[in-house]
Amino acid sequence: MSNAFFFERPERGVVTVAGPDRAEFLQGLISNDVAKAGPDSALWAAFLTPQGKFRHDFFLVEQAGEGAGFPRLLLVCEAGERLMDLGVGLRRFVLRADVRLGVARELGVFQAAGEGAAQAIGLAPRAGAAKPFAGGVAFVDPRLAEGGVVILAPAEAARAALAEAGVAPGERASWEVQRIRCGLPDGSRDLQVDKAILLENGFDELGGVDWKKGCYMGQELTARTKYRGLVKKRLMPVRLDGGGAPAAGAPVTLDGKEVGELHSVADGWGLALLRLKALGRAGEAETRLEADGARVTPELPDWMRLPQDERAQDERAQDEKAQDEKA
Repeated sequence: MSNAFFFERPERGVVTVAGPDRAEFLQGLISNDVAKAGPDSALWAAFLTPQGKFRHDFFLVEQAGEGAGFPRLLLVCEAGERLMDLGVGLRRFVLRADVRLGVARELGVFQAAGEGAAQAIGLAPRAGAAKPFAGGVAFVDPRLAEGGVVILAPAEAARAALAEAGVAPGERASWEVQRIRCGLPDGSRDLQVDKAILLENGFDELGGVDWKKGCYMGQELTARTKYRGLVKKRLMPVRLDGGGAPAAGAPVTLDGKEVGELHSVADGWGLALLRLKALGRAGEAETRLEADGARVTPELPDWMRLPQDERAQDERAQDEKAQDEKA
């Protein structure tokens, strides 16, 4: 039996990119490989500053169809001024490319979550799986299937199709806790505009960067961060126990010294950007991470790899290779 539910996301909007050069145009600008996005496959990507710092992130999927403006690529991004900023940023690079940028004001953005959400909508419970739905598109969160399903469709049609699929209206709060526990950032709520670095925020492990696609704006810093091992901080889920109820933006301290900051917070959980050096010390006796009097305990998801984990994997691989050569 499905326990799926849905809610509307008015803080999200949809930028459209149409025209013969749409894929080639985006390919040189964003962190992921546009060729991997289609009517049956969504992906996560970022638009960076020329210096390689976070500017926007979005889900990317293709909507098939006939007539003016179809097929088109849909960029599910933050709404309002943030959407306008993304549109202006992209438009600067149109030049002679045969593309048409727009805003899909006819599409509402909905989130389905809970056990069985993907199956109820007719999707495989696989990250990035997509299909046409209710005159629009539905897809599983391309980072982790546990992130739920995103629906882009005219509002009334979406509500009717979800009701027919047995997905009832629900509250956002439980999805927020699930998102945070999975370590999934939610745009500029969790990623500091013009300052955040992709590899500090899970873009590598969660498939938001393609290392083989070729050049894109901001690629140099992203690649240098990876290959020189320059990641010093990570955004990660934390459990908040005791004391007060720290809010987003609260500093995280260790022995009175600031070592990070809380971002999203929901029901005793948070996403915190923490200095990696502080994690080792936090396990020492009588030493703990705190935020506004609450104890902060990192709870790393299975997908997250910290630098020491990667070094250990490299060392094991070298040992295995040496043993094979001896044999």
